Amino acid sequence: MTTWVLLRGLAREAGHWGDFPQRLRARVPVGDAVIAIDLPGNGERWRDRSPPSIEGMVRAAREQLPLPPPYLLVAISLGGMVALEWARQHGEELAACAMVNSSFADVSRPWQRLRPGAALALLGLLRPGLSDADRERRVLALTSNRPVDPMVLHLWTRCAQQRPVSRANFMRQMVAALRFRAGAAAPAVPLLLVASANDRLVSVACSRALARRWGLPLQLHPTAGHDLPLDDPEWLLRRLLALRLRAEQR
Repeated sequence: MTTWVLLRGLAREAGHWGDFPQRLRARVPVGDAVIAIDLPGNGERWRDRSPPSIEGMVRAAREQLPLPPPYLLVAISLGGMVALEWARQHGEELAACAMVNSSFADVSRPWQRLRPGAALALLGLLRPGLSDADRERRVLALTSNRPVDPMVLHLWTRCAQQRPVSRANFMRQMVAALRFRAGAAAPAVPLLLVASANDRLVSVACSRALARRWGLPLQLHPTAGHDLPLDDPEWLLRRLLALRLRAEQR
């Protein structure tokens, strides 16, 4: 049995996966489990203090898992940093690891990790008087290349209202991401690197540079935005299931 562990990115929570966990559960082998967890400061743990380091986030993630390894990590953006450090420290626990649209300070330039237009858009989210719905609509428009889905917007707004991420926790998560480094070599676990060619938040150049450094193939979606699990879940699911099979045959 393999436990799939889903990790979201900066200031995002398990709720932002939408129906992706259910889609995955319907496709995995019998006996596998799927768990979407929240890092401290996000989601159900929104009252907790976010660790100021990726290493601290790994400790927090491992402590809350109710099932034993092996784990198959599916991680997007900052979640990919957590997955990478997990693989470094506790690779024996992992069956495999999928990293979606992640970036690292020792691999890419700051303006690639956060595209200039995206930086301006994010600054606009700090404007006083902006409602949760307006804020999440702007985030959705920035991270997804699909037309805004009212149901998704409603879900994201409810997450923001019921489990708000504090500015202090947002800044701790940001500092942790800025400090973290990918390193010269990939960890010794089966890896899947995935990126969106039309990501308007993080340049696809970040994933391309990481793939070159580690000598690994990059699975590239031609049209999706940063939130690939939202924009094309079936495309991603097919690649994740192939990774599961590769890990089993290892």
